[in-house]
Amino acid sequence: MQRRRATLIGFTAILLWALLALFTIGSAPVPPFLLNAICFSIGGAIGVVWTLATGQGAVLRRVPLRVYLFGTVGLFGYHFLYFTAFRIAPAAETGLIAYLWPLFIVLLSGLLPGERLTAAHVLGALIAFAGAALIVLGREGGETNALGLILAFGCAITWAVYSVASRFLGQVPTASVTVYCLATAALSLLAHLALEDTVWPATTLGWASTLALGFGPVGLAFFTWDIGMKKGDIQLLGVASYAAPLLSTLALVVAGIASPSLLLLVAAILITGGAALAAWASAKQGQA
Repeated sequence: MQRRRATLIGFTAILLWALLALFTIGSAPVPPFLLNAICFSIGGAIGVVWTLATGQGAVLRRVPLRVYLFGTVGLFGYHFLYFTAFRIAPAAETGLIAYLWPLFIVLLSGLLPGERLTAAHVLGALIAFAGAALIVLGREGGETNALGLILAFGCAITWAVYSVASRFLGQVPTASVTVYCLATAALSLLAHLALEDTVWPATTLGWASTLALGFGPVGLAFFTWDIGMKKGDIQLLGVASYAAPLLSTLALVVAGIASPSLLLLVAAILITGGAALAAWASAKQGQA
């Protein structure tokens, strides 16, 4: 596959993830583990169809078990933290903090062999964290809100580690994401049965949001992102990812879920600008 085509495919994941917060809010009151199970079952089904259609079923048997464990922990951990955070904390603030993952990808990638962190990386990190701090300090929240924002921060770290570590798995076929999804769905179902009460979407909108999550942000996006990370322009995709917080917040405002405010605007600009600065530093370093 050509590098340009793979990069364009990777872009679609970013656009889909911009709708993750909106659909997650719309899926309430489905508890986090049950939502995980539903969405990843749909995503896994998409993967099965794609794997069979491309004749890659036999290839999956040669993928090491540790790779499947890595992918499952990454997807299961990230989405448990993400969905839980959105259930207990303000939507716009949670989304912005969760979308610190592009910044962490840049910072962590600087620690990979052949890479190094520069002053611009550090400055970008400080600017982005200033945006996150502005969100937290600008609200009058209780313990529940604080916990939700901490979980959102944790999910950002989790996805960054998953994405950066995936660079070591360039020879693993994208079809392996099918197994990640199905294993995550199974674990989520077990956790749901043990820890949660079963609550289904209460409205047509709730069902539509849940199904949309499974088909898009928690389904197809993982496959297109995997292709982009392994075969596309990683630096370009990293820069493009920083549009996700702004697009996500804009979607919430347009839907009437979040109210537009100067605080959110400034925080979004700081987070996105700081991350973009870090990405620019990486791109410049790569050209040196």
